[in-house]
Amino acid sequence: MSNALHNDLARLVGRIERAGREQVAADPYRQQFHLMPPVGWLNDPNGLCRCGEWYHVFYQYAPFDPLGGVKHWGHYRSRDLLHWEQLPPMLYPDQPWDLHGVYSGSALVEDDTLYLYYTGNVKHEGDFDYITAGRGHNTALAVSRDGVRPDSKELLMDNAAYPPGLTCHVRDPKVWAQDGGYLMVQGARTLDDRGELLLFRSDDKRHWRHINTLTTPEPFGYMWECPDLFELAGQWFLLCSPQGVPRRGDRFQNVYACGYFPLYGDPCGAYTLGTFTELDQGFDLYAPQTFLDGDRRLMLGWMGMPDAGYTDPTVLYGWQHCLTVPRVVRRLGERLLSWPVPELDALHLAPVAPAQAYCFDLLAQTAMQGSLTIRGCATIAWQPGSLTLTLGTGGAGRTVRRAPVDTVRSLRVLADASSLEIFLNEGEQVLTTRYYPDPDARGVQMTGCEATIWSMGRLAVERYSRQEGMI
Repeated sequence: MSNALHNDLARLVGRIERAGREQVAADPYRQQFHLMPPVGWLNDPNGLCRCGEWYHVFYQYAPFDPLGGVKHWGHYRSRDLLHWEQLPPMLYPDQPWDLHGVYSGSALVEDDTLYLYYTGNVKHEGDFDYITAGRGHNTALAVSRDGVRPDSKELLMDNAAYPPGLTCHVRDPKVWAQDGGYLMVQGARTLDDRGELLLFRSDDKRHWRHINTLTTPEPFGYMWECPDLFELAGQWFLLCSPQGVPRRGDRFQNVYACGYFPLYGDPCGAYTLGTFTELDQGFDLYAPQTFLDGDRRLMLGWMGMPDAGYTDPTVLYGWQHCLTVPRVVRRLGERLLSWPVPELDALHLAPVAPAQAYCFDLLAQTAMQGSLTIRGCATIAWQPGSLTLTLGTGGAGRTVRRAPVDTVRSLRVLADASSLEIFLNEGEQVLTTRYYPDPDARGVQMTGCEATIWSMGRLAVERYSRQEGMI
């Protein structure tokens, strides 16, 4: 499925990626085992799914500018979460209802076909604030039978189809099959600046009716982005990224939050939301999304933070941001725990001495009090009651984050060229951050712990063999 604009955009993106390949590859902060944009900007993961033998990871992709811009859906696929193909973008802003950006969404898999739901962004010309007026946030559907290009795109809902009392900010549809039909949840902002989620139902994947609104009795932020609603081990969880939640001590330390509510009752009827728990205490996690892979639920997130006061020096090389490693999500009571997928263990090369550690997977049993200093840039220090992550000049504006924890019993640290993913107590808490140490710096200094450190190999990433001719 294509039109003239689609064809021109496809050719232009291909040229931009080829032209920027050497510059991007020269960056010492290019990651070894995280998915990144070929060039330009990356943000939210989209359309995460497994279809047949393939895992598909789509993401918000602005190829023309590492500082952002008009969004496409970038695309990787893999059979094993280790060997990846970089495919041409699946979705381009090439229709009247998405010409200012193919925004975030999700994938429904049926009969070896991908049904990709997304928000088409349109900003009308005029003197608008683009919050209460001037913006079209359109729910759209693209269908792909081969998992490489769409066979069709169609508009399903526009602003007039949503309930009254809302701003123009309705977006990020998450769709799944349930009880012989289909459910969709979307993030929304009300005219009185309250965040909420809209729940829709459909019998045919295309015609949707609003059946419920999920929110808290008291205001909790002004916009709930990137929603995800799922049942895990008999408990419903509502995952979202609320904007506008004020800091409360060591809670909500970032400009925007991401986390989850346990949901009691029936999402389609009477319900109660429990206490909101943050998914991450670090500097750089936003818009996480989950999907089912057989009996396990996997999650990836954007390793970035919108509107933050810090920067990324990778912009100088023509790219910015990456995704987290895939993580397995499991339930512990009313909590969600996350842990790197076991497939990543295949990237372990050999144990490495602490003084030589660069990109590594560290597993440590800890004393009651101790610290790790990584490549002279990041210090993780813990004592009964708290853990602190402190970044020096390599933080590029990132300073300190604190995680309340009764006792740190164990640590796992995944350190890539420019990121840290720190898992406490088998995933009870996580701190995710980008960092930028001296490229020549090596080593981990440790007190109060015994650790095994494995040097990490690279993900195998290849360009789709037919990409040069794809339009």
